[in-house]
Amino acid sequence: MKNDPSSTNFNRRRFFKILTTGGVAASFAPFSLNAATYKTPDLQEKPETNIKDALAYPRNEKSIPGKFPGRVIHVHHENCVVDDKPEPKAAYEMVEKGMLALTGKKKIADAWRMFVSPGDRIGLKVNPIAGKSLTTSVDIVTAVIQQLESSGIPKGDILIWDRREHQLHEAGFTGENFPGIKIVGTERKDSDDSFYDSDGKLYSEKMIDREWYYYADMEGEYDAYTLPYMVNGGKYSYFTKICTQEVDKIINIPILKNAGGSVTLCMKNLAYGSITNTGRLHGGLYFETSAQVPAFPPLRDKVVLNIVDGIKGCFNGGPGANPQFFTFYKDVLIGTDPVAVDRIGYEIVTKKRIEENLQKEEDPRNRAFMVMANEYGLGECELEKIEWKKIEMG
Repeated sequence: MKNDPSSTNFNRRRFFKILTTGGVAASFAPFSLNAATYKTPDLQEKPETNIKDALAYPRNEKSIPGKFPGRVIHVHHENCVVDDKPEPKAAYEMVEKGMLALTGKKKIADAWRMFVSPGDRIGLKVNPIAGKSLTTSVDIVTAVIQQLESSGIPKGDILIWDRREHQLHEAGFTGENFPGIKIVGTERKDSDDSFYDSDGKLYSEKMIDREWYYYADMEGEYDAYTLPYMVNGGKYSYFTKICTQEVDKIINIPILKNAGGSVTLCMKNLAYGSITNTGRLHGGLYFETSAQVPAFPPLRDKVVLNIVDGIKGCFNGGPGANPQFFTFYKDVLIGTDPVAVDRIGYEIVTKKRIEENLQKEEDPRNRAFMVMANEYGLGECELEKIEWKKIEMG
């Protein structure tokens, strides 16, 4: 498939332009993937994937959609932003209020203990790809960690992770801001800013688990400048050892952003943040990847909560950072069902896009990945079947 337009081949000039405009991950985003261009599977022949392998693994009581399928808590706090920044106390209260509402518990420690226990290694999956101006906020993650500690989880058993370690640091996920918390990425550099060790091998190769992979019958081809950000080419995308070996539970903390006429929330944050060789997947298999990768056990059986940071997000230009499209939604969404949470986030973003005259109405083709995920048993995609509880604060 070398001549397939879905194949990714970057030249040096374009690659470095990408790096200066919101991070390399943003470059692979489906900026043109909207109702006008996306073709659903019945209208376009899709490359074969190994989704059947994922579905063949038996589910267990921890598998998503988790303890509360179809339930989404939507917390809105009108006063959660001060001087154009999230207010830490308000961020804490929004997470706390949402957790208590989701679980029905009266004490926050009891609410968290429904999902985590002392001895669990907890991975907080954040989204820093657009840089410090549009990242999962330090304040929301701090609130989650404080509440985990109150439930008996020591800092030494918590790690913050994403694909690219340097992007985590650039977005504020540092030892200074999170003392005692391990901060780790799949794609790594050394102190000399090199991706390669003395033997000429990528440090990232030590971080991938070749026993777990997402196969798609389309090639990934990358030049020397792009390869460190993909780890490998070919037809296989390998899962990071972070989620296969280093954590027992995953708390997914994406940010409320658009991707064309669609959204990049829980499912996308999990799918594209957990595997290698993703450049090839943003074209013909963008929605399929978002729905299928979370169906594999390293994600399906470990993700216990989804907490969408919607205090600040964007309604256009996403997932990259384009300040003219930033907005303070002043929301936090919480649920165990990532599909249902994405559906509510999609409603919020779509409403804003219509208000801004970016589109006239909602187009169901933009939520095709939610329908796919529902068919794989990962959660509820139909709005009328979702228990959407709104809480007003402030």
